[in-house]
Amino acid sequence: MRHIYTIFMAAILLSVSACKAQSINTTTVDNLDLKRYMGRWYEIARYDHRFERNMERCEAFYTIEPDGMIAVRNSGIDAKTGLLRITDGKAKLGKKPGQLRVSFFLFFYSDYNILALGEDYDWALVGSKSPKYLWILSRTPSLPEHTIEHILAIARERGYDTDNLIWVRQ
Repeated sequence: MRHIYTIFMAAILLSVSACKAQSINTTTVDNLDLKRYMGRWYEIARYDHRFERNMERCEAFYTIEPDGMIAVRNSGIDAKTGLLRITDGKAKLGKKPGQLRVSFFLFFYSDYNILALGEDYDWALVGSKSPKYLWILSRTPSLPEHTIEHILAIARERGYDTDNLIWVRQ
């Protein structure tokens, strides 16, 4: 009986710590003008993850297709090899405003949550349902320092650790 109690308490502690680690606010923007969101975005900063590791001069380009799907083209230069890498995917509208469902492989879709957006659609803060993904995007290869500070404040307010961001060389 004592062994079962120990296992039960360990499971509760692991659940509590997992919930604590997951405490991010993934609420999306209230409104998204999809046509204004389309086009070229430069990656200003991101969390490190394997599918963009060592990438520089990263861009994303979104286009609405005739069937309503969204074509996604991500590109960047591999800093180790100097080679251009291009990844094509697709997206569709999610269940809430400001959410896209993006796929780069068959029918496996991931959340793409637009967390904050500049009034003129000049920058975007994007995450997913996981606290492991965060991007700062811009229509230009750089942003003014005061805009970056504003975006970082929003990210921190939502529970993201902005110290973990990688600043992308454009």
